[in-house]
Amino acid sequence: MAARNLRDLLSGPDVLLCPGVYDGISGRIAIRKGFKCLYMTGAGTVGSRLGCPDIGVAGLTDMLANASMIANLDPKVPLIADADTGYGGSYMCARTLKMYALGGVAGLHIEDQVQAKRCGHLGGKELVSKEEFVMRIKAMAIARKEINSDIVIIARSDAVQSNGVEDAIDRCKAAIEAGADAAFIEGITTKEEAEKVAEELAPTPVLLNLVANGVTPAWNAAQAQEMGFKICIYPCASIVPASLAIGKALDELIQDGTDVKSCEGVSPRESFMQMGLADAVILDKMVGSATFNKV
Repeated sequence: MAARNLRDLLSGPDVLLCPGVYDGISGRIAIRKGFKCLYMTGAGTVGSRLGCPDIGVAGLTDMLANASMIANLDPKVPLIADADTGYGGSYMCARTLKMYALGGVAGLHIEDQVQAKRCGHLGGKELVSKEEFVMRIKAMAIARKEINSDIVIIARSDAVQSNGVEDAIDRCKAAIEAGADAAFIEGITTKEEAEKVAEELAPTPVLLNLVANGVTPAWNAAQAQEMGFKICIYPCASIVPASLAIGKALDELIQDGTDVKSCEGVSPRESFMQMGLADAVILDKMVGSATFNKV
């Protein structure tokens, strides 16, 4: 259902706005706000689950567990998830796609960095050859066919930093020919690069990664659509504001010896309502139970 919904959204006229989420709370809030598609940030997943920076620390088990949980908060809302490098050779890339698809993920992106990868907005990235990148995409396309899935494969190239935009475009074109449904060129730094990428990869949908305070300019969704992009992801949309708020709240706890001010009058019940308590109450009544009558 979710993968088909994502494909329908990509065939529509509007740019797809995808807030970065990293756990159940951020996922729930984004769904309640009405976003049509979510993005599971790899950096947010590594940070929230492992307490580490995005430098190739997480493996398939870490990423899959988080992606599947978020994807199933509301299976109607598609989730695009980071799949890093596919976590190994062609067999592992195929397995990654199968596991993501079976976990309810609607789309994934796989990149052309070496296994010891890093965040796309850090320096010093190393790439595999175009041929190896294409083999990763082919493995996923074959796996998708084997399980009769609609999951969207997004080919990501990090070649701009070291090889230039032309090589990144060439790599994505080869990946599209191998079975990718959409393209994602990381680390775009100018409007000229952005327009060139969207134009040369058309009519394939192209994703723009808008990392707050990263190397890509802070274009808004309307500007991205005007340049020809179809998907905008915002990896920092929830984890950075949450990190700042947590830091402020803990500073206040140290200073005041209480967290009442930081919680702004929100009761446990109100907090749980954001996490789906209302749905549990409704279901409980539908089955004739009174378990949650007094919550």
